Formats: sequence, C-alpha cells, structure tokens
Amino acid sequence: MSRHGAIRASDADRDQIVDRLHRAATEGRIASDELEHRVSIALKAKTYSELEATVTDLPGPRSRPRAGLERRRSVGGWAVSTVRTNPLLLVLVIPVLALTLAAVVTITVLWGVFVLLTMIFGGGRHHGTPPWIHAARGGVGPMGGPLGPWGQVGPRANRRWGQ
Repeated sequence: MSRHGAIRASDADRDQIVDRLHRAATEGRIASDELEHRVSIALKAKTYSELEATVTDLPGPRSRPRAGLERRRSVGGWAVSTVRTNPLLLVLVIPVLALTLAAVVTITVLWGVFVLLTMIFGGGRHHGTPPWIHAARGGVGPMGGPLGPWGQVGPRANRRWGQ
C-alpha cells in the first residue's frame, strides 16, 4: 500500500493486509503467535501508516503478469517490428500475399459483374419456353403431333407467321 499514511484505511485495505499476513505465515516468514498479534493490530488500524507498520518487514505483494496488460502496440508498430526481425518478409511473403489478395478481389469483382450482366440481359434468347420445344424444334411435339417453326402445336403448326 503506497498511500498517504495519515489517510484512514478502509475495511478492504485491512482485509488485504490480513491476507498478506496469512500468506507470509504459510510461506514460513512469521510464526503463528506473531501472525495473531499482527492480525489484531491490522484489524484495529485506522490509518494507512498503522497498516503499513504490520507488514514493513515482509516482502511486497507479488505482481502477477496479467494477460493483455503487457505493453500494447499499435498494428503499425507490430508490423514494423515483425519486418525488422524478418527482412525476408519484404522480399518474398508480402508481395506474394498482396498479389494473391489482388487476384482474389479481381476474380470476385469480375464474377459479380458477369452474374449481374447475365441477370440483366438474360442468359439466352428463349425465355419462358419449355425445354421440349427447344429440343424438338421443327420435329415431333409433346403429344406426337407436328411442331411449327415457332413451336406451335395444333392446326396452325404448319402455317408461317402471318399467313
């Protein structure tokens, strides 16, 4: 606790010091009778200086390295340090990845344009006619009768348009 000594301590601060004393006892740094004496002083302490007096001869609390709290870098800083440690990246890996990404983007855009144009202008010249008419154009109709030049079935099948 590195706070001002004359400021009053809270219950949470007292509990931290008691926990620290218990850890010191389990590590063998203080005896059990000394632990009881120091815990009673810590629980009666009103200021930070009184609390600090109970643990001054003990090592400070160990600071555990927390995940994610180490020195944070920006993405640019990370990239520069990575390239500095691996200069081959500049010559080989980065250009290959850039060309691959450019090719994927180009192919995707061209495919999208192709699909869009196909949807707008149509994929063929015969929309809405059944497949058997395309297959048998000018041949035998679906019921065995003749088909006209435009796929008509029936008595007008052999007449030309407009006749």
